[in-house]
Amino acid sequence: QVQLVESGGGLVQAGGSLRLSCAASGRTFSSYRMGWFRQAPGKEREFVAGITWSGGRTYYADSVKGRFTVSRDNAKNTVYLQMNSLKSEDTAVYYCAASAMWGSPKLYSEYDYWGQGTQVTVSS
Repeated sequence: QVQLVESGGGLVQAGGSLRLSCAASGRTFSSYRMGWFRQAPGKEREFVAGITWSGGRTYYADSVKGRFTVSRDNAKNTVYLQMNSLKSEDTAVYYCAASAMWGSPKLYSEYDYWGQGTQVTVSS
């Protein structure tokens, strides 16, 4: 069992930065692949970024590539999402998720545990 708690969301102007954190409970955090998803009002939840258990491989949606960076600190049971050059279209609730084993990191059905989400609002 893994419990996930996101933090770091807020209101930021376009072009600004935010860093989201996702703290995980449980001793087996380091064995989970981790992902970040987001959901804007009236839209489906979409993949943002993913990272393997060791942090050796990362994955990004085309819409955030070059602006967002996912990382993890297994000693702190925490995964991060650094978001730079934010745009109004990045406005959404951001969720972190944990997967024991994924076929594709981009599919939300591959994830076993989810956080409650944190709101990110980018003003233009």
